[in-house]
Amino acid sequence: MKTELLTVSKIFTESLYRIPDYQRGYAWGPDQLADFWLDIEQLAGDSKHYTGVLTLEEVPEATWKDWDKDCWIIQSRHFKPYFVVDGQQRLTTLVILLTVILEQDRPAHLNYTSREDVRRKYIYDSKPEDAARSYIFGYAKDNPSYEFLKTQIFREPSEVHLPPEQTIYTKNLQYAKNFFQERVKELKDSEIERLFTKVTQQMVFNAYEISSEIDVFVTFETMNNRGKLLSTLELLKNRLIYLSSKLTAPKGREKTLRQNINDAWKSVYHYLGKNNQRPLNDDTFLRTHLSYYYLTSLVKFPEHEDESQERAKRRYEMAIEDFSRFLLNDLFTPKRLNKNPGKKDELPILSREFLHGFAQDLKTSVELYYRLSSPVESCYSDAEKIWLERINRLLGYSPSNLLMAVYRRESEQKKRLSFLENFERYNFLALLGMMGAPHSYARRSWKDHFLRYTAGYMNADELINQLKSLVADLLKDVSLADLLNDWVNRGDGYYGWRAIKYFLFEYENSLFVQNKSAREKIEWKEFSKENFESDYETIEHIYPKTARDKYWSNRFSKFTVVQKRLLRNSLGNLLPLAKPRNSSLGNKPFPDKLGDDILKVGYRYGSYSENEVALRPEWNATEILERGIRLLDFLEKRWELPIGDRTQKAKALGLHFLIK
Repeated sequence: MKTELLTVSKIFTESLYRIPDYQRGYAWGPDQLADFWLDIEQLAGDSKHYTGVLTLEEVPEATWKDWDKDCWIIQSRHFKPYFVVDGQQRLTTLVILLTVILEQDRPAHLNYTSREDVRRKYIYDSKPEDAARSYIFGYAKDNPSYEFLKTQIFREPSEVHLPPEQTIYTKNLQYAKNFFQERVKELKDSEIERLFTKVTQQMVFNAYEISSEIDVFVTFETMNNRGKLLSTLELLKNRLIYLSSKLTAPKGREKTLRQNINDAWKSVYHYLGKNNQRPLNDDTFLRTHLSYYYLTSLVKFPEHEDESQERAKRRYEMAIEDFSRFLLNDLFTPKRLNKNPGKKDELPILSREFLHGFAQDLKTSVELYYRLSSPVESCYSDAEKIWLERINRLLGYSPSNLLMAVYRRESEQKKRLSFLENFERYNFLALLGMMGAPHSYARRSWKDHFLRYTAGYMNADELINQLKSLVADLLKDVSLADLLNDWVNRGDGYYGWRAIKYFLFEYENSLFVQNKSAREKIEWKEFSKENFESDYETIEHIYPKTARDKYWSNRFSKFTVVQKRLLRNSLGNLLPLAKPRNSSLGNKPFPDKLGDDILKVGYRYGSYSENEVALRPEWNATEILERGIRLLDFLEKRWELPIGDRTQKAKALGLHFLIK
């Protein structure tokens, strides 16, 4: 392996660089870019900055012969083509920064070099007789980042005549360009020239060229992960391409499997990054996909409860819990290529057909995963969209393995809808504080039901009935009022309830429907933020946590310290705000909270829940109790969960001391 310490200027001398298909795309975000910019700013004088390792593989002639736009520069000018095995994040970042510098209309020259000469060295060169571009740095042509880099970063015309496809990685490319544009536009001419010098002459790479005897795929996997760690999904793509290169292909189809794998991952990254506001996590999706694929395509799960089923269950749980190890160390390993399994329950052999099937299943799965996480963009019925959105708000916008299984198996809308309603009810009950032994038992039972349903031993009707039975079993031996009373007496009461925002949002929506208004006053995205700002809140204690005003002492001084805490954190005292407000504003007396007619702020101008509270003449312990009972009435009706009469509800609120 050859090695040399080179400046960026020398690296871009008579060389072409391509990001191969087994590599991930551009993964740097705000933190990495900020660190990179700081490194540049701190470069003083003529000092050098060690930028990192650049590991390269020379592209064989059989490969670059197909690069129709690049053959001329390789053959006539003897440019050497390389695949970037490691260091692509830093190299891409440097190219984007150089592009931004070149896009400035000043100064006319960069260190006595014309902008056109700089562009030819770092961005592209052209044949003198035509306009065909040979890009000095770029992606493999079937990568969606190829067209995006060319058209959106380099501002070159497209030959595709379609909008550039967007993925998580293309969005990162655009963010990086915007990041540098904001910083470079404020610089003076001399500062731009100084920046160009730093980038091209003072930033150095430790450049390695891999010898032809070393397997580049294995090298890629065993590299130290610098900058930003690779996800299992990114490593898995490299592994499948590596395995495909080891399998004999029918004549004329040598590249088909590799292309199928690339197409599948292109689709995966497209859907995971499609929602700009809420991109989906690589490995959360991969784990969810595996939980279904394992039971339907890898292992025959035993139908009957016996020792073999218990063993299969343990193996399944271990595979899903450590899915990265299972996929990379157990399933997709070179030693299993074309080897027949020796046991009945052993994993299937790795053949071209198997690799193709896995890639296609992943592609199918990610489309569904996206639709379930963003139901508003799906073709599901309006009723399904409502319930899917509720489940996303309750459990987070990463569809569960059970939800994925139901939507992969069930085509009948009525059954899917029944499942959604019961699934949401079960999970809401679980978050009500049912954390004791009955709920632990229900969770164990639910895992068994998922395994049996996904393996095909249970149909949708049976699954829904089991879901209903689990809820009934949870409530059979103990009253919900007693469980809630035990729970609210600990910690922050209802304010510490994991589903408090979901519950208050559902109540707000019920008032919205009652008002027959055309305008929703609370947006879930803003309302659900965990840390909007350190001193801002989306749920207000009407009777405040810091109650120093005489108004509050006149109404609550007779209660003990414990009773005051219960009143403050009780359900009836918690109010969802239309807009996050400074927490100090919540310490005002109740009349001041109602509204400012000049500024149009306060409960009278807020959410429907705020409007409802604004109708009360004052705020005291009785008001907290009465509103809490109304909210529990809503809970009983909305989720069909019996709590009891007025006395039982007061107990569930932790306010039984107010009932004579």
